[in-house]
Amino acid sequence: MKFALYLFAFVIAALVIPFFIPSSGKTEGVDPNSNLPWQITLDGQGGSTVFGLKPGVSTLGEVRRRFEPELELAIVARPDEIGALEGYYSSVSLGFVMARMIVTVDVSNELVFAMRERALKAKHMESTTRKITLNAEDVAAADLLPVKAISIIPTVNLDESTVIQRFGQPGERVVVSEKRVHLLYPQQGLDVVVDSDGKELLQYVAPRNFASLREPLLTAVAAQPASQ
Repeated sequence: MKFALYLFAFVIAALVIPFFIPSSGKTEGVDPNSNLPWQITLDGQGGSTVFGLKPGVSTLGEVRRRFEPELELAIVARPDEIGALEGYYSSVSLGFVMARMIVTVDVSNELVFAMRERALKAKHMESTTRKITLNAEDVAAADLLPVKAISIIPTVNLDESTVIQRFGQPGERVVVSEKRVHLLYPQQGLDVVVDSDGKELLQYVAPRNFASLREPLLTAVAAQPASQ
């Protein structure tokens, strides 16, 4: 029985401790103590900087130069949507934290529609969602567009107490289900989704644009059946 308890404690430590302490294995050229997910700098005018990028200001081209030029770029859309233009990295080093990264480009619906008309191909990501690849000219043009939001999915699993220890008490806590809760940090422009059945998601926008995260969330929660 004691061995089982020790093993459980070891597994928990192995999952959570890397989010607090730099790992012994360093990624070449990466400072393990900089650009960490909780290092958000505010400019006092409703803007912020995280990972060396300014949500709402930095362009997609700056994202490529900050991380890797080989960014997977596509329009992601459900059948009833025009879609969102998103860039994706399967793995980035954020200090000593490894994560997947998705950047959402700030682009009008009219331009997304035009890009879809010129798109090379589309493939299904899930049962209903499609990923539409852009042509070369639109890929080049997208580099000049600003990034509206930055989202990361850390490789380590986080619980609510771990998030609060790093980011502090949230300004608002929105429960979506028994398994999922959103911790909202409007002053930092951050929404942390804690999911006990899946991976956690951290979404960053400029604090002045925080309503773009909060309002759709509250609308979706209000529309849920009362039984949930």
